[in-house]
Amino acid sequence: PDPLEIQKQREAWKKTLARKRAKEQIQLRTPEPVEGREHVHVQTELYLEEISDRIIEIDTECQTDAFLDRPPTPFFIPAKTGKDVATQIEEGELFDFDVEVKPILEVLIGKTVEQALLEVMEEEELAQLWARQRAYAELRNTELAEVQRLEEQDRRYREEKQRRKLQHKQMLQKQKETTEKIAARAFAQRYIADLIPSVFNNLHENGFFYDPIERDIETEFLPWLMTEVEETLERKVLGRTLLDSLIRTVVEKRLDAFSYKPPSDHTEAPAEEPRPTDAAPPVAGETEADDQPVTEEEETDQPVAEEEETGRPVAEEETDQPVAEEQPSR
Repeated sequence: PDPLEIQKQREAWKKTLARKRAKEQIQLRTPEPVEGREHVHVQTELYLEEISDRIIEIDTECQTDAFLDRPPTPFFIPAKTGKDVATQIEEGELFDFDVEVKPILEVLIGKTVEQALLEVMEEEELAQLWARQRAYAELRNTELAEVQRLEEQDRRYREEKQRRKLQHKQMLQKQKETTEKIAARAFAQRYIADLIPSVFNNLHENGFFYDPIERDIETEFLPWLMTEVEETLERKVLGRTLLDSLIRTVVEKRLDAFSYKPPSDHTEAPAEEPRPTDAAPPVAGETEADDQPVTEEEETDQPVAEEEETGRPVAEEETDQPVAEEQPSR
């Protein structure tokens, strides 16, 4: 086939499709039904007709009265008019049947043969048309398949081209990013080369780098130790304060007792008077349970007892001296 004819046929086919689509668009259509409903064919003619596949049939009967048999009507015979005339024709006078029928028969046979030939030629022409149509359909299907293959190939080429472009762009982008990263890394290394030691020194000086054991000792052990030491010292200071108060009380009582002047008749036997030192040992015994420095009190009380036996008055400075000697020991 000629490619120009194929092109013309294809254009004509496209035009017919375009006309059909235009007619379909111009033609008014019923809008689509809403959800939950559907269109139903309805008669719009003037007279409604019941549409059914099977016509309803009804059998009816009627009864008539019997009639008497009537004789048949005689044929109409018109009245005879005119005179009877006859003509005698012998055989062979009018025409010869074989001679007269031969041309008519030839015409009939010729027409029959001609019609048969026309029908045969028409059948052959129809067969040729069908063969051409089949060949054209095969050619058209082949061309359509070839067109689809070419379109698919073109589509694949376009997709491959776009994919290759995208891959190339991504490669260039990655290459650019890699170059920038390498340059940034080199710049950072040059910039941080002198900065890292100073940063580490500052961090070390500020205490960000430390020994965990030393840090644990400083934050956990030493505060606990100082707390325990303070509590122990507070207990010792409290005990010493109580001891000092007891000693002060005893000394004041002894001072009051010694400062009291007995009557003259009792001067000969001062040792028989009740001495305040008799009450001192129980106090000392009570203080021994609280703290060990109570033994110092007993030692300091001995000079006072000796002074009492001699009968000399004891001054406050002498009584306060043992207490003053104890303070440095604390």
